[in-house]
Amino acid sequence: MQNKSEEKTSKDLVKKKDFIELEFTGYTNGNIFDSNRKEDLAKISPKTEPKKMILAVGEGMVVSGLDKGLEGKEIGKEYEIEVKPKEGFGERRRDFLKTIPMKVFTEKNVTPRAGMLLALDNTVVKIITVSGARVITDFNNPLSGKTLKYNFKIIKKVNDEKIKADALFEVAFRFIPEYEIKDTLVVKGPKILEQIVKSFSMKFKDLIGKELSFEEKEEEKQPEKKEKGNSN
Repeated sequence: MQNKSEEKTSKDLVKKKDFIELEFTGYTNGNIFDSNRKEDLAKISPKTEPKKMILAVGEGMVVSGLDKGLEGKEIGKEYEIEVKPKEGFGERRRDFLKTIPMKVFTEKNVTPRAGMLLALDNTVVKIITVSGARVITDFNNPLSGKTLKYNFKIIKKVNDEKIKADALFEVAFRFIPEYEIKDTLVVKGPKILEQIVKSFSMKFKDLIGKELSFEEKEEEKQPEKKEKGNSN
């Protein structure tokens, strides 16, 4: 007689391109660095509310080591995996240590200090040392070179078309545009969006089964405020 684990079929397990809802906590050196579990997130950012994570497995929406670790897992079961730097945030690179003139910071009204973390060129930068007119900075991701541990549970597979589309838009576009679900996903917006829509259309077709199409929509102009005239 087969037991329940032997009766499991491939349909019961998560596979590549499945959309799932993931609950997780990430650790490095025993310390939490990220989580969408309320109790764990509160330890690193008490005022932040946890957000549902919806992703397509095997599509690079999380670090590769975690992404690979999701395949073949059961829904609702707790797992723990270790992710080496190569499949996490990468190895530390010496060429990411850069010397920047002090004036770059002073022009932005920033006084750099050793240990400070700043957003520079859309990257988190750590100040290593400040010496006269020179600032030594580190452009490595703060988690690069570190072995990560993830504790996670796959809550469910996601089949809702809109939820899947929203998740893909957030990754591909970095925001969720106005769109309508028809035979295609009709993205509405200014002309500048059209090329972006074309470049991601086949990815949506592959993962959701519907291509993207584009419908130009002019941005609404705010009515000009009329100055009140002086009454005589």
